[in-house]
Amino acid sequence: RTVRLSDYKGKVVLLNFWATWCGPCKIEIPWFIEFETKNKDQGFAVLGVSMDEDGWDVIRPFLSDIGVNYRVLLGTDMVAEQFGGVNALPTSFLIDREGRIASTHVGLVSRREYEDDIRALLDSQ
Repeated sequence: RTVRLSDYKGKVVLLNFWATWCGPCKIEIPWFIEFETKNKDQGFAVLGVSMDEDGWDVIRPFLSDIGVNYRVLLGTDMVAEQFGGVNALPTSFLIDREGRIASTHVGLVSRREYEDDIRALLDSQ
């Protein structure tokens, strides 16, 4: 089913473009699982957008093996273009409660950088 970012208005959203074959993505995903668990009751949500060309056949077993606890969607080039183009994986957008992109992370960045950005957005009401 179609999911729209507007469905999450009022929440801080970490929108992560990733793929099962992406090494740096595999490093970040456990962080995102923890962020979801720790912050979901404060109006926070992680949305994963898989850019795997083989679709759900490779995504489902990967998600099951890792124990992903957040919503994962199948992305397309059109979806990526709506965010100005995603030229590298992982690419993540932190979106504020009003639905505006507050920060963008291209490639692997530190867990601490994510935590600081998420905390700042959750603390600003």
